[in-house]
Amino acid sequence: MDSREYILNSIRRHTTERYDKPDLSPLEAEAITYDDPVAQFTAAMKQQGGRVVLLQPGQTVGAAIAAAFPDARRTVLAVRDLPGADELPGEVTFADDIPEARDINGADLGVAEGLMGVCENGAVWIEQSVKHRAVYLLPEALVFIVRRDALVNNMHEAYNRLGDRAPHFGAFISGPSKTADIEQALVFGAHGARDVTVLLV
Repeated sequence: MDSREYILNSIRRHTTERYDKPDLSPLEAEAITYDDPVAQFTAAMKQQGGRVVLLQPGQTVGAAIAAAFPDARRTVLAVRDLPGADELPGEVTFADDIPEARDINGADLGVAEGLMGVCENGAVWIEQSVKHRAVYLLPEALVFIVRRDALVNNMHEAYNRLGDRAPHFGAFISGPSKTADIEQALVFGAHGARDVTVLLV
């Protein structure tokens, strides 16, 4: 039993009173929707400091990533059977072939699958699919591959789509790492990727 399960089991044992989940349907009925999800998602990503690239007809995923990051010298790949993987820039290593998580440090580019994109805030839902979750945090730039039909309007729809799934590690990532101090000086890349690009396919 890992530490996560130990903690959750302890909580379950010591919970003496349970409550029904609140009815969120009135809020969901009022949640924002968009006529053009791709345009809204693109605008939200730009506002968060990221960008969206649309896969062009006849273009492979690998070629689109290479066009966006031609100068990348080291790419860590967290997607199996990526179309056009041989076209990726620089030295390409599959994440599961990297011995230690710290060895991902210094990679120019990390490529992973985003399972869902949220139009209202530009967030991308990712779930750990490789040995080291550091692939989502340590590279200088990240590319998330997201299907257009996986775009949802708002966080209500996002959580409804997630349902009761409980991945070992999952997170919403909205744009590059950023932090601001009390003087409102915004810094990108302080504790994560400096650049986040979503490739819509």
